[in-house]
This record gives sequence, C-alpha cells and structure tokens, in this order.
Amino acid sequence: MTLWFVFALMTAAAIFAVLWPLSKRGTVRGGSEVVVYRDQLDEIERDRAAGLIGEAEADAARIEVSRRLLAAVDDRAPIAEAKPSLWRRRMTALAGLLMLPAGATALYLALGSPQLPGEPLAARLKDVHQNDSIAKMISQVEAHLEQSPDDVRGWQVIAPIYMRLGRFDSAVAAQRKLIALQGENADHDADLGEALTAAANGVVTEDAKAAFQRAAKLDADQVKAQFFLGMAAQQDGNKKEAAAIWSALLTKAPPDAPWAQTVREALTQVGAAPPQAVASAAPGPDAAQIADASQMNEADRTEMIRGMVARLADKLKENADDVQGWQRLLRAYVVLGERDKAVNAASDARNALAGDPGKLREIEDVIKTLGLQS
Repeated sequence: MTLWFVFALMTAAAIFAVLWPLSKRGTVRGGSEVVVYRDQLDEIERDRAAGLIGEAEADAARIEVSRRLLAAVDDRAPIAEAKPSLWRRRMTALAGLLMLPAGATALYLALGSPQLPGEPLAARLKDVHQNDSIAKMISQVEAHLEQSPDDVRGWQVIAPIYMRLGRFDSAVAAQRKLIALQGENADHDADLGEALTAAANGVVTEDAKAAFQRAAKLDADQVKAQFFLGMAAQQDGNKKEAAAIWSALLTKAPPDAPWAQTVREALTQVGAAPPQAVASAAPGPDAAQIADASQMNEADRTEMIRGMVARLADKLKENADDVQGWQRLLRAYVVLGERDKAVNAASDARNALAGDPGKLREIEDVIKTLGLQS
C-alpha cells in the first residue's frame, strides 16, 4: 500500500511540474514592448548627439519608433480581461491532476496484472548461468591445455565443442593437435576435413580434401570422409564421380543409418538414383522422373531439381517440424549455389524448430557444417 501511495505522489508531482505554468497569470501583452521602444528612442537621441546619424535620419527613426510605441500602448489589455483565461487554465490544470492518474490507474487495472507474482530470480538467470557455465568450462579446459598441451583427452573434449560453437579455426587447430599427438587416424582426419570445410563456408578445400582422402585410405568405410569426398567431386563439377561415391556409401549402409537420407538427397541433386535396395525409402522423384532426368541436358536437369527443391520448401511450410526436410532443403540450396536462400531457410528452420531442443541441435549441426551462420 505504501508503494502505491509513493507512486501517487510521484504522479502528482510530475503533473504539477507540467501544468503549473497554466495556473500562472499571463504577461500582459505590450508591457515589455513599451520599455524596449522607449530605450530605442533614447538610443536614437544619443546617436544624434554623438554625430553618428544626421538630424533627418534621427527624425525619421523617432517617427517610426514612436508609431510602434503608440501601437504597443494601445494593445495593452486590462488585467481584468485576463482573468477568464486564467480561470480556464486553472480548471484545466485541476482536471489534468484528477483525471490523468485516475485514467492511468483504470487502464492498468483493466489490462495489467497487478496480482501476478514476479518471476523467480533463478528462472530468469537460468539461461545466463547455462551460458556462463559453458564459457567457464571452455575457459577451464583451455587453461588446462595451456599447462598440459599434450593432454589428448582435453583436445578430444574441446574440439567438438569448438565445432558446435562455430569456432571453426579453433576446431581445426584442435584436430591438428590431436593428429600430432596420436598420429594418423581415420576419424581424426575426417573431423579435421569437416572443420576445414566449415571454416571455408561449406567449400571442400584442397586441405580438407587431402584430409578426407587420408581418412578414406585408412578406413574405406569412414562415412564422413566418403560423403565429403563426394561433395568435393560435385563441387569440382564431376557429378558422375560424386554419384558413384555416394551410391557406394548407400549400398553398404545399414537400414537404420541416420545419415542415409542425407546421402540420398545428395544423389538426387546430381540427378542420380539411389541404389535399388534403399530407393523405396527415399522421398523424392519416382522411377519415371529419374528416367526422364537421365535423358535431360544439364539445364533441364537443373531446372527439374529446382522444381523439386521448391516443392520441398512448400511442403515444409505445412510441416515445419520435419527436421530431415529442413536438412535436405539446406543442402539442396548449397549444392545449387543459392547461398542467400540457404541462409534464409536456415533462419526459418531455427524458428520452426525452436520449441524442440533435440531437433534444433540437429539443424544447428547442419547449419554449422554448411557454413550458413548468418
């Protein structure tokens, strides 16, 4: 109750500060002007006596100032004539003092929530604490690695975190350190290639390609290496080689492989059909469309693919929680070289999946891998 009383006093003080001038008697018009004109007459006389102006000029100036002086004297209003205006101003101030706080209070009681309890401090600081804890953990690991740069476990922990946070250059350095400590390893080489690709905004550079080739040489079944080698071939314009790499990858894929759908979509983008064993599970063109695509020239095939991508985008407007659909759309735009559309689609996907942390993490991983951070 005391708080409301204080608020009322503050409101009243603010209103008085604004309306107080309305309650004061206005200056009678012409009073100050008379004084000014009389000073001007004296000044003309001084200038004439000092020889600054001639007699004729002094007479002309005196006549003009005298005319203005007489007009100002005639315009002076009696004090009694100002009283009705003063009364109206005071009534306006009183009305404002009473009605403004009453109206504001009524509006707040109707639209506000005066009885709603405040959100607990712990809830408000939850996200801040989470971010602080992640940053603190990273700082602790980095400080530890400065003291113990040969700690393999520390580099293994920090490298994937750098990738998730979009710190791709740091991820590259961490993967190189792991390789230096443990020697050539298919997984480490594949992770290094992925980090190099992400750092280059989704382009498989020569260094990244070399890392994937080393990984594939050490382990022919290394999925990440094979997929990115196919992407490298596609970016080099060798779609047949890309299709061959991805088809071989699908042929050896287990039925429930989580990455199989991504590879199928990649095959579709280069106009190739997935292997028969998994073709029935892959959404996209039917057998007739694939047959037609094989007979098309490059321009017609690209146009058909663009149409398929547009239909996928329309479908996602109706079923926005399809995380695999969003992943396919992002990769399709990247393959088509439509980066602006890919970035916009990434933003739409984040908004659509914001309510599902698991799906949001999945789409964030793809966004970072493709280098689509806005």
